[in-house]
Amino acid sequence: MCGRYTLRTRGSAKLYGVPASQLPLLVPRYNIAPSQDVPVIVARGAEREIDLSRWGLIPSWSKEPKGFINARAETLEDKPSFSESFQRRRCLIPGDGFFE
Repeated sequence: MCGRYTLRTRGSAKLYGVPASQLPLLVPRYNIAPSQDVPVIVARGAEREIDLSRWGLIPSWSKEPKGFINARAETLEDKPSFSESFQRRRCLIPGDGFFE
């Protein structure tokens, strides 16, 4: 995962399965950082919806509000920090560029 990403145009991010009536007016953003609110696509039953979520993961057992933004694909299912979220709380994050 990267440290920053961009979402410049509504047309450049593929939002498959989300009804056009639900798409918000996306303001171009060129430097999206961890802890900012970002648009995400979530599954609610058989439907997909777009919602705003804060970028980052704070595990339920954490005593501090400091979260994670990166995970290794090889250990994602095994690490306590990510395993529950990986199994139960997934989303798609539209973006059209990334950088460090």
